[in-house]
Amino acid sequence: MAIGAGLLVFVLLLFGLKGCLDSRKDGAFEDYVREVSALIRESSGQSDALFALLTDSGGASEVEITNQLNAFGVQAEQLVVRAKATDHPDETDTAHGYLVETLEFRRDGVRAIVTELPTVLTASGDQADGIDTIARAMAYLSTSDVIYETRARAVLRQALEDADLSLALPDESIFLQEVDLLQPDVVADRIAGIGGGAGSADDEAAAPGLHGNGLVSVSLGGQALEPGASATLPLSGDLAFEVQVANQGENTETGVNVTVTIGEGGDAVTLEQPLDEIAAGETKAVEIPVTDQPPTGQNVPVKVEIETVPGEEMTDNNVGEYSVIFTQ
Repeated sequence: MAIGAGLLVFVLLLFGLKGCLDSRKDGAFEDYVREVSALIRESSGQSDALFALLTDSGGASEVEITNQLNAFGVQAEQLVVRAKATDHPDETDTAHGYLVETLEFRRDGVRAIVTELPTVLTASGDQADGIDTIARAMAYLSTSDVIYETRARAVLRQALEDADLSLALPDESIFLQEVDLLQPDVVADRIAGIGGGAGSADDEAAAPGLHGNGLVSVSLGGQALEPGASATLPLSGDLAFEVQVANQGENTETGVNVTVTIGEGGDAVTLEQPLDEIAAGETKAVEIPVTDQPPTGQNVPVKVEIETVPGEEMTDNNVGEYSVIFTQ
């Protein structure tokens, strides 16, 4: 009888211990699902805020937009750090790995947008490279959505079923709210809506009266450049562009950048020189030295641009395109 009673007590202890372990395990699952839900809600909230900014900046200045973007970058990184530090049951190892990967893709996409968008908003030259970078960043965000739904959430659902738990899954989460933004031309249109595009003018900041500068002429090394014609010039240490700019408005303009782009694509050389002040009706020359050696023995496209000023409405005469063959 004593042995039987001892066995009964032992069995009861085993059942009690198993019950405690099961309860702890269930609690660990519940805590983990709760934390995943919190991370995903914050990530989705960040998506709402980011795309609200990309849809309508609310009249925010470029500095204010940049500050908001920087805050998004910090938040995205913090979510990754929190996810990596989250305790989770061993049974959710795979699902957790996909969760971290989801948030890393979102962080990397947001980082690229944070880095590139302010540059594109303030660019006075070709925006194509920056716009392509932002479109690729959107692809990172789209990838994060696929990983979360088909990997992280799906594998977590299976882990809960295997553990015979009926916990509610974390919400669905689509970070990239507009798949059209995978297309560079759509990105370009959206950016134009945010900041008015490269070199755009803030009409409210403009003084009364007409505003605007025009490109009068361009010469290189003393030789005039003509649109549609190719000029041949030997390279030298003192080779420089001379750009004639005319103020065709009724106001003195200040801090106008003149940009020369030699070549195209990733190998292009961009030169810039500010025009500190130009009075109404005045024509001024801006000298821009060629500081980097361009390709030789071939036609090289040259683009000259005068930055638009606040209140400027006609910008067709702000840009000139030429072709130059540089020789040794």
